[in-house]
Amino acid sequence: MRISVIIPVLGEEAIINGAIDRIRAMDGAIEIVVVDGDPQGRTLKAVTPDRALLVACEAGRGRQMNRGVRAAGGEILVFLHADTELPANAFRSISSVVLKGRFAGGAFDLAIDAKGPIFRVIEWVASFRSRLTRIPYGDQAIFLRRDRFIRIGGYRDIPLMEDVDLMRRLRAGGDRIFIIHEKVKTSARRWEQEGVLRCTARNWAIMLLYLLGVPPERLARWYASFRSPSAG
Repeated sequence: MRISVIIPVLGEEAIINGAIDRIRAMDGAIEIVVVDGDPQGRTLKAVTPDRALLVACEAGRGRQMNRGVRAAGGEILVFLHADTELPANAFRSISSVVLKGRFAGGAFDLAIDAKGPIFRVIEWVASFRSRLTRIPYGDQAIFLRRDRFIRIGGYRDIPLMEDVDLMRRLRAGGDRIFIIHEKVKTSARRWEQEGVLRCTARNWAIMLLYLLGVPPERLARWYASFRSPSAG
């Protein structure tokens, strides 16, 4: 089954070619779709020619990923953040999970590219939570069968929690989600920019409030007001 990797970006011109290079080094045949939400297309302009399919779209992660799916040709869809690195055997592991037929998709355990015990705690909580709930976050490289993605209507156009919403709807429809024990490695830049405790507390609070029924639009306003000024 053909795999398409969809990378939603906004202001990632400094790191996008590195992300593409890592995927190409793993499997040169993988289709890569970069979807830029910047009206100026700055990240798309930074991509080395002929390395990926480039798509422009209005900003919004769910909107961008849906647009990427429409441009992609793969039967398996992998949604990857530009600052997240897949493990070496990722595509083999993904194919193995999907071809078993018992799972609609899944994600990986999480590692954070930074030293310090607090990051190991965050990793452990993230992996434990996703294994317990079978609802991974987007930075764990969510992957899905294309037919399942289409059946549930893709990502909703909401400002936050689009990844959790997608996985909850997938599970509600009776599909099973597999968490691969291999780890993706994601950048620690969010935590470093905003402060580890501040960023972690905010993320956990937003998840709790979302599960309690607070609308994503309201959470997005709170998220924006809570961000450190240094985070931009």
